[in-house]
Amino acid sequence: MKVSYFPGCTLKTKAKQLDVYARKCAEFLGVTLEEIENWQCCGGVFTTSRDEVATKLSSVRALKEARDKGQPLVSVCSACHNVIKQTNSAMKDDSEFASRVNNYIAPESYNGETKVLHYLELLRDQIGFDKIKEKVVNPLTGMKIGAYYGCLLLRPGKVMAMDDVENPTIMEDFIRALGAEPVIYAYRNECCGGYITLESKDLATQKSQKVISNAKEKGAEVIVTACPLCKYNLQKNGGDMPVVYITELLAQALGIKE
Repeated sequence: MKVSYFPGCTLKTKAKQLDVYARKCAEFLGVTLEEIENWQCCGGVFTTSRDEVATKLSSVRALKEARDKGQPLVSVCSACHNVIKQTNSAMKDDSEFASRVNNYIAPESYNGETKVLHYLELLRDQIGFDKIKEKVVNPLTGMKIGAYYGCLLLRPGKVMAMDDVENPTIMEDFIRALGAEPVIYAYRNECCGGYITLESKDLATQKSQKVISNAKEKGAEVIVTACPLCKYNLQKNGGDMPVVYITELLAQALGIKE
């Protein structure tokens, strides 16, 4: 199985392990991630302004390339996935916005035809957690892991449509498939404060510390996330709890982590 893959800027610099193990684990599980040619930054955040077109164009080009290859488009960074999926939704459902974008890329056009998947959805819906469980050679038995969704992976719920926004289960099911015990805690889908670090470091620190302390209270020994900014902020401002990427955890369980 081959899918189009959008790695994003951070996965090429500070979050290389998220990218490297995403590729290795996918290949191990029978899926080839074909990197989009000449991709550019997704835009960083999705702005809801209809006349703000420029930062959407790289996402549209990536979506169009995946469509032309007849493949779904997969991303693993929570921020990239959020921007790409919201852009895809806008191109499909907002005719005025789509018209503005298509004026830029004419004579070609794009209207939201591509299926957009997060890496976790690829694991759950295309490969299957049961199959992954069968492939595990180093079960993470005894590990108590807190899934951290953050604010971008699930919201806005009607567009992202990955899981229940208030009571998600996809990461917990992923953790169980690897043989570990998922820890449910209240702040797992709250913002870590990463986006306000430069504006208010104290508030960002408070938010991160609430996440880590809440996870610890419920018995978590490690946090797992798909967001590079969340990982950085939780490690820098949250405390001493280990924070790892979902792909690192998967690689460890599959026996392919270096």
